[in-house]
Amino acid sequence: MSSTSVAPKASPADGQRSPNPESTRLRPSRTPWRQLLAPVLLVVPMLASLLAVSLYPVLRTIWMAFRNTSLETQSDQFTGLANLRRLARDAMFWQAWRQTLEFTAVTTIVETLLGLVIALALVKTFRGRGLVRAAVLVPWAIPTVVTARMFSWLFDQGGLVNYLLVTLHLVSQPVNFLGSTTLALPTLMVADIWKTTPFMALLLLAGLQTIPPDLAEAARIDGASAWNYFRRVRLPLLMPTLLVASLLRALDAFRVFDLPYVVTGGGPASSTQTMSTYAYNVLFSGLELGYGSMIATAMFVTELVIAGVFGLFIVRRIRQEA
Repeated sequence: MSSTSVAPKASPADGQRSPNPESTRLRPSRTPWRQLLAPVLLVVPMLASLLAVSLYPVLRTIWMAFRNTSLETQSDQFTGLANLRRLARDAMFWQAWRQTLEFTAVTTIVETLLGLVIALALVKTFRGRGLVRAAVLVPWAIPTVVTARMFSWLFDQGGLVNYLLVTLHLVSQPVNFLGSTTLALPTLMVADIWKTTPFMALLLLAGLQTIPPDLAEAARIDGASAWNYFRRVRLPLLMPTLLVASLLRALDAFRVFDLPYVVTGGGPASSTQTMSTYAYNVLFSGLELGYGSMIATAMFVTELVIAGVFGLFIVRRIRQEA
């Protein structure tokens, strides 16, 4: 029998290595630099807009706060802390600052509570709910200037409010709401509450709709009352939304300008003067850009403090939930 010869395996050529199985595995491909650059280029217009519209004016205002810039005398020189020392001795500034804080605190608290009540009513299912929701938002949709003129006529001495008070024998003679140093600011608060409460109700309604409806059914099975369900289930889950909505409203209320400017102009006797109206008067009536910028800077710092206080509560709440 002839033995069959087995051909030897071909050895790799000299200088060539056999393919390594490890080297044939797929390696993670590097992201091309163009793919990394594309998202950056998409964000650049937004960042440029923010820098141009928000950051640059703020930095410019802070820079001018330490200068004596006046359009009337055409002077522009660095004065250091002179404007700050003047601000500390300015009784009108502290009155406007106190009145602005009072306006912010009262309107934010009342609007939050009323907005919560309205949101709890609108979250329920009933016939005509869509129409009611649309009607509730009407005051918020009205421009603030229109609201200001409307409340000026309502609370005028010959307006509807005084007519009803006299007709119902609640007062013997018309009340000068807008001409009284004690009633003018509360009247502005009423106008702001009427206009902005729907905004708070809308935000809180969105927060209520994120709560799973199964929790209400479970609480009902456990025999929990409506108040206990609200206090132990709804309110804790709604608290982050409540804090964020209150923060937005407080920051917006502290910047109030159009309402007092149109209704009272800061009067009577500066009893409705706010930080915004006072800064406007100094900047554009007094033409003192340096000192007006210092007032605006103080207003900006106060808003940072308000945001920081709310931020602490929000962070603490998030940590408790975590």
